[in-house]
Amino acid sequence: MSTHTTVSSPPVPKLADRAAFNRYRAEATARYQRMMAATDRPVISIAMSECTRAKGVEQIIAAFTQQTGARQMNVEIREVGCYGNCYAEPVVEVRKAGWPAVMYGYVTVDDVPAILDGIRDDRANVAQPLGVYFDGPADEQRPEPFQGIPAIKDDPFWRKQQRIVLGKAGLIDPLRLDEYVARGGYASLAKALFDMTEDEVIAEMKTSNVRGRGGAGFQAGIKWEGARASSGYPKYVCCNAHEGEPNVFKDRKMLELDPHETIEGILIACYAVGSDRGYIYIGGEYPLAIRHFRHAVRQAEEAGLIGDNVLGSGFNIKMTVRVGGGAYICGEASAMLYSIQGTRGQPRTKPPRSVEYGLWGRPTVVNNVETLANAPHIIEKGGAWFASIGVDKSQGTKVYTMGGNIKGVGMSEVPFGVTTGELINEVHLGMRDGFQFKGLQTGGVSGGVLTEEDFDLPMTFEGIEPAGGLIGSAGFVI
Repeated sequence: MSTHTTVSSPPVPKLADRAAFNRYRAEATARYQRMMAATDRPVISIAMSECTRAKGVEQIIAAFTQQTGARQMNVEIREVGCYGNCYAEPVVEVRKAGWPAVMYGYVTVDDVPAILDGIRDDRANVAQPLGVYFDGPADEQRPEPFQGIPAIKDDPFWRKQQRIVLGKAGLIDPLRLDEYVARGGYASLAKALFDMTEDEVIAEMKTSNVRGRGGAGFQAGIKWEGARASSGYPKYVCCNAHEGEPNVFKDRKMLELDPHETIEGILIACYAVGSDRGYIYIGGEYPLAIRHFRHAVRQAEEAGLIGDNVLGSGFNIKMTVRVGGGAYICGEASAMLYSIQGTRGQPRTKPPRSVEYGLWGRPTVVNNVETLANAPHIIEKGGAWFASIGVDKSQGTKVYTMGGNIKGVGMSEVPFGVTTGELINEVHLGMRDGFQFKGLQTGGVSGGVLTEEDFDLPMTFEGIEPAGGLIGSAGFVI
């Protein structure tokens, strides 16, 4: 009889108050830490995304499942989100008692027997190991090389990364609420509801100077403050997850790998501005992101994190998922709002701004996925902490997606201020063999092209503007 294990999500309890949430968090944390230590059994985590599906990850999962069963191996097989190193997909992580975590890249079905043999025989250096680490690939702790496998922080792709919104990438199963909670999830929502006033939440957002990560870079805290001050009810918070620019896929990845983080950001924003209705608008070409986000919303509703009297705080909230039909223009905020209303998606002139006259003519905050995903971290650690990262008027980190004829195709998160040359030649590993750099297309169709003469410019909102560059959503094409 097979002894391999594919763990499903445990039942979600109804969390009636903060004390119940704290108990659930303690239980989830203990369970998660025991799993990550692999004390009960080895753990095989397989990165799942639309990208890895295109590279055959489902066949690899099936091979691990079939072969562990045939070998009578007592292991846990789990699906996690993408780590961001798309160039090395499919990616598999192995944890075993006495080992650091080992990441394997470029995995094929033919590699599965070697990886399983390695687990059995205590040999980690099989297949194509990318590196070893402790808590996560971007963690500051540096394990010594293990069985000839280097520490992954010595890999240029990871060396400059500081992960905030991608901090749980590859480390949690996006379909499990308990794993999100075990890594601090929804604690910031509880803190906001019970320990902070609405104005205090907005003040922390303003102190952080977190600027919109989807285009113009308007300060989120000021936007929230404007919506709170606007007359009119109901008020709305809309998360714009419609990515139409070439090579922008960060929001898709974030919803695939950590949907609860965005939900928590939306809930915090709703509390701060006095809204009881949250919306998210997702491009219809993102089936996995849509599925994961809808699943996460259902879990949050079952747990009482969305609904009436959240955690006994008196805060009421509903959340609605809208799926776009593929129109490029609906990435623009006012066009998106029209589409949510069921009318033709088309932009309108401003003023009035959406915080005064938005969805159905009511005050509305519109932020994108990455912007809202920062909110739980700012509430947890404070606006001053966030503002200490980055340079000049660009605080925090930025998620970049890089494509084209470059070795490190994928998604990274680095502090603002890294130079253009460092982002291209270090973080994203430089040009592919046989190709010469000609230009970096920035900011989608609205941005200009940077050349080698611009390699010393800092990647900030203002830093690349003199050369015609635009951060925008940071979907860059080499």
